[in-house]
This record gives sequence, C-alpha cells and structure tokens, in this order.
Amino acid sequence: MDLFYASVSVPDDNSCCTNDSHKHINITKRRAHFHEFMLDVHHRIFVYKQEHPQGDAIPVIAQQLAQEAQLLCFDEFQVTDVADAMILKRLFLLLLDLNVVVVATSNRSPDALYEGGINRSLFLPFIDMLKHTFDIFSMGDSGKDYRLENRADGQSYFWSNSDIHGDNNTNNNIQAQLEEIFGSTASGTEAEIIPVLFGRTVQVTRLNDRCAWFDFSELCYQPLGAADYISLCRRFPVIIMERVPQLDANHLNEARRFVTLIDACYESRTRLVLAAQVPLDELFVDFEAQVESSDRDEELIVNEKGGNSSSFATTMIRTKEGEYYEWSATGRIGVSLAQLSSANDLAFSFRRAASRLVEMGGNEWGRQF
Repeated sequence: MDLFYASVSVPDDNSCCTNDSHKHINITKRRAHFHEFMLDVHHRIFVYKQEHPQGDAIPVIAQQLAQEAQLLCFDEFQVTDVADAMILKRLFLLLLDLNVVVVATSNRSPDALYEGGINRSLFLPFIDMLKHTFDIFSMGDSGKDYRLENRADGQSYFWSNSDIHGDNNTNNNIQAQLEEIFGSTASGTEAEIIPVLFGRTVQVTRLNDRCAWFDFSELCYQPLGAADYISLCRRFPVIIMERVPQLDANHLNEARRFVTLIDACYESRTRLVLAAQVPLDELFVDFEAQVESSDRDEELIVNEKGGNSSSFATTMIRTKEGEYYEWSATGRIGVSLAQLSSANDLAFSFRRAASRLVEMGGNEWGRQF
C-alpha cells in the first residue's frame, strides 16, 4: 500500500503537446488507517449536525472528501461498529459517483466483514456492492509472518512477574531503563490536557516534550478509544506503559483497548515501550468463544487455549434488560451473537497485535523527534 500510494501520479493533459513525454503531475490523494478515517467521518457528521440538526450529512461529507482527494487508500479496512456499518454503503456509493478511486487492504474478505454484528442484515447490501463494484484480490496466506523477520532488539519490552516498583534487582533495572528512555523532564511535570475529537480531552500527568508515561490502568481500564489514542500518538513520539497484565479472556474490554492503542502506535510509528508481568510471547492468551443454547436463552462461553493463566474466564456482558453482569463459568443469560463476534474478532486481533509488537521493538522503529 505504501509503495502504491507513493508512486501514483497521472500524466499532465498538456504533456501530449510537448516534447517532454515524462511530464507528470500528482493527483490529490489520501492514505489513512480505516480507524482514523471513520473517526474523521464521525467528526464531520458531528460538526454538520451542530449547525443542521435535521440535515443529511452524508452527501455533504462525500462532497468534501471528493474535493480533498481523488484517491483514497485505506489500511486495515474492517467493520466492528454498527454506526460505521450504517454509514458505509451510502458514503461509498456517493464517493464512487463523484469519481473517487478507493483502494483498501483488509484482513477480512468482503463476506467476513461485520460478521455476527448487530443488524448485519442491513449491512449485507454494502457487501454485495463491494463485490460487484470493486476488484477483489486475495493475496493468499503463505503462513509466514514477515514482521517476525525483525526481532525485538530495540529495548521496548521489559517484563518481570512481580510489581515493577518492587525492590529486587530485576525491577530496579527495568525502572532505571524506563527512566533512561523517558529522559529529560524539561517541560515540567504539570499535567497536559490533550484535545480529542468531538470536544473531548485526555489528561497526561507524567510527560515531557517527547514522551508520555502511563500506567496500564490509565489507558486501558478507562473508557477510551481510537480517537484518544490517535491524539496521544500525534502529540508524543514515545509512549511508555507499565504494569501491563497478561491479556486473556478475563480482560476482554481492556485487551480490546490495548489492541486499539497498538494499532494507533503502529500506524503513526510511535514507539511504544511496555513493562509487563509476562514475556512478550505470553502476553496474549489464545481463547475461543462460542454460543451455547439452553431452554432459557443463549450463553457466551469463552475458553482459554494457552498461556499460563488460570482456567477461569470472565467478561462483562449486557442483558436484554440493559444491565451489565460479569459472566463467569456459571454463565449468564442474554448474550447475543454480536458479543460472540466481538470476542472472536478480538482473538484474531491478538495474533496481529503480538506480531506488531515484535516489529515495533526493532532498533529502527519509530519516527524522528
């Protein structure tokens, strides 16, 4: 995708009338992670609705996007949110009518997009449109993960199975290395408020000009998402996170946020330095989810498949009455296929996130600051 995007240009219309047959001009183009693109679309809707509460924002936004870029390139095209699912068909059809060229990469075939999602039947026409309008190419599966060609040698992942602030030599050494990476505190220790889309903010309490330092709980136990993480990555070329637990079926919500953070760092080439409680190859525990029917209702069953965690498996589920419960081995009623899809999609994302962390740990990783 990067090579394609960098090389795209079109001949100048006047070149046929000159002796310079190699004269080219660049077309207007945009490359974005799909997360970031959809956040931009939602923000445009938000801004439009402030002034036109009863208006239809999608045609206006399609016109804006078409004026800004004749070529749209998306990485990681995926649909996990019902709001995105409802927007995409109309938006894409309008963009195509406006002669915008769309190129996307994805880890999902069109038929697997938004699989198991809420009201997926309403999304199926979009899949049909993709299959009939776009050229679909399967790149195949060689079974080789090229990210693992670059082993993590840049001192970006540290681990100890006890609290990082303990008094043993390993923890003291880790803390010293984190302090060295953090470097100067010339900008002071006052908290900084980072602006986020939709008028929201995220607070950073430990920072300097180039680096922000967080506890895992600050970024992943709080109700944060892609917009917050993207804003942090834009502000800081280095992010340190300590006390990262092993991520298994007991930490589904936290793990989902952590994977989103990794994606944001990967796309922006932000260096992510982690201090965890387990080695990198044990950070993500494989699990699988299935729905079992009973006389009363459906139950979501999440089973561990590896790692050194205990045999329990819990997650938060929402009942039909709108209440949230912690599901455990005893089971709870009211689990939908959407929650099944979300859990299994996260298991898929675990494998990609682990691979990305290896690549991001290389000495050459990161952007200049």
